[in-house]
Amino acid sequence: MTRPARTQVAIIGSGPAGLLLGRLLTQAGIDNIILERRSKDHVLSRIRAGVLEEGSARILEDAGVGGRMREEGLVHHGIDIAFGGGRHRIDLSGPTGGKGVIIYGQTEVTQDLMDRREADDAPTFYEAEDVAISGFDRHMPETRFIHEGRAHTLLCDFIAGCDGFHGVCRPSVPQGALDIAERVYPAGWLGLLCETPPVSGELIYVRHGRGFALCSMRSPTRSRYYLQCAAGEDATAWSDERFWEELKRRLDPETAAALVTGPSIEKSVAPLRSFVAEPMRFGRLFLAGDAAHIVPPTGAKGLNLAIGDVHYLAEALIEYYQERSQRGLEAYSERALARIWQAERFSWWMTSLLHSFADTGRFAQKLQDAELAYLADSRAAQAALAENYVGLPL
Repeated sequence: MTRPARTQVAIIGSGPAGLLLGRLLTQAGIDNIILERRSKDHVLSRIRAGVLEEGSARILEDAGVGGRMREEGLVHHGIDIAFGGGRHRIDLSGPTGGKGVIIYGQTEVTQDLMDRREADDAPTFYEAEDVAISGFDRHMPETRFIHEGRAHTLLCDFIAGCDGFHGVCRPSVPQGALDIAERVYPAGWLGLLCETPPVSGELIYVRHGRGFALCSMRSPTRSRYYLQCAAGEDATAWSDERFWEELKRRLDPETAAALVTGPSIEKSVAPLRSFVAEPMRFGRLFLAGDAAHIVPPTGAKGLNLAIGDVHYLAEALIEYYQERSQRGLEAYSERALARIWQAERFSWWMTSLLHSFADTGRFAQKLQDAELAYLADSRAAQAALAENYVGLPL
């Protein structure tokens, strides 16, 4: 592979955000290079979200990577909320003019984007070590990295920080320039992936005195289940048998009886965190996706927010190069954050509604009961949930 010393946009991170941004820029004829500190196989091994809003699906289709998603993705028009020993279906489509969500794993989205980038012959440097960025407060930012034992310096017009919560881009912002808003929840999600048919045709969100549970899926033959656990829980301490027994305790009797169990393919613990760093622009550095914000997974917003960020950023960069206008770049942070905070609010609400936290007393628990009862009986409350779940307009 040639090693150009100059590109228009340097993209740090090859998760869905970085790959999608690269594809949208390549479509518009804008040069870009992606740097990723991990191997390609490691990036594909990450087990993440699997619920796509219609707006996200449309962006992927426009990018030319939606074919397999439309063939294999599962379209859902409702979800179940389970509490008090019963299940209550929330119609997503009726209140939203026919909208729904698509169950399609983040790993599959990443694979589709990787395949497209290879077909485009667009450069990606995997296992790029010691990545460092500088000069984004000046006219010509630069990125330094080591690849295959050789040191490289890449000059560019802009840097897109799509390298996640633990990446290098956000920490490269000068101290004091970021306004951080954060809440770390006293719990995590223990997830199990298995080759068994889903227990239900739609997702089941469970509120139980022993803790939250979620019955999800990746395909008609592959299921994904979650249990609320302690924040520092060790996944290896949970045998498959222990996981299934605990899940059955939290499900209503009918669902528990229908559950098909099997050996796990993967088991891991994800912490619950709400986090926003703003602004999302610093001169010629732009943050997108988990580099700028995290939501607890309860509302299924993480991947969709990243896609929304990239959509806004790509529009702004294309406007800059095609029209020599900086209006979109100047508006990017405010535009993205307006949608991010709506998703943060919804994810916080879903998390607070369905989880049992040790630091909440009886009053908070009774409020949960009242809120769930209201949700089960109120079409207006159900419509508000549906509107947020299928995704607010981009």
